[in-house]
Amino acid sequence: MAKENPPVVFGPVLSRRFGKSLGVDLSPSKKQCNYNCIYCELGKAKPIERMEEVIKVETLINAIQNALNNLTTPIDVLTITANGEPTLYPHLLELIQSIKPFLKGVKTLILSNGSLFYEPKVQQALKEFDIVKFSLDAIDLKAFERVDKPYSKDINKILEGILRFSQIYQGQLVAEVLLIKGVNDSANNLKLIAAFLKKINTARVDLSTIDRPSSFKAPKLSEDELLERSLFFEGLCVSLPKRSITQAKKLVSCGIDELLALISRRPLSAEEAPLILEPSTFKHLETLLNHKQITIKKVGSLEFYCAF
Repeated sequence: MAKENPPVVFGPVLSRRFGKSLGVDLSPSKKQCNYNCIYCELGKAKPIERMEEVIKVETLINAIQNALNNLTTPIDVLTITANGEPTLYPHLLELIQSIKPFLKGVKTLILSNGSLFYEPKVQQALKEFDIVKFSLDAIDLKAFERVDKPYSKDINKILEGILRFSQIYQGQLVAEVLLIKGVNDSANNLKLIAAFLKKINTARVDLSTIDRPSSFKAPKLSEDELLERSLFFEGLCVSLPKRSITQAKKLVSCGIDELLALISRRPLSAEEAPLILEPSTFKHLETLLNHKQITIKKVGSLEFYCAF
């Protein structure tokens, strides 16, 4: 009996950072990627320059239309992803332009490793998305080679592509930084990443560590270590893995001026605020909002207290 092809559409699934999402896998049958990341849960695979198996764009469009027509509850976002790198898909521009007219207010999101943003055709396609999320695990070349194991090791070309794209993009640009203990969590690498992200008007930084079985030996950071590394991203909206009340440490107790100074240095997520602020300090947030000294910025499904 012939083996059935895996579905290209999956979900909906609930994403803490983006809301209710319907996923589209551009490479459902095998891993096709120009990276072989140390933390990838898909298994080891030799990095490739282009897709070897390409699904017809009509097949994808029909599958997406059928899935949307059969939804029983509304979704927040349609997420384009792949078992590998979605920007390797050669018909990405045609796909996104074809499906947007029947999305009826649903936002579009793509999850990319950011490696091909220098290609004009990729830039054209990415401009059509409401949210573009890209990975930037390392700028230090040694760390980049160890953590991402890329097909092309030209990190400067990759960075230039992200920078150029950020200058023409009108949507929300979200960066994913995944840290491996002893591999890419050095102060030097984190300073380089933070400085670059501040240059490109990053809407949000999703900072994380290993939480699934990976292709290679990849030690994770503890919750406290990850929080400590987040301090390098001063001035940026940083989203950390969700912490429970029992895990969080309510260490922040300060006056209203000190709280404003804190938020000016590091925007505070609305999800994290009640977990780390003492009740009396938490009440200052309402005062600062009423006096228009801070505002609430929404990126995806997450909200942040930010200084003006």
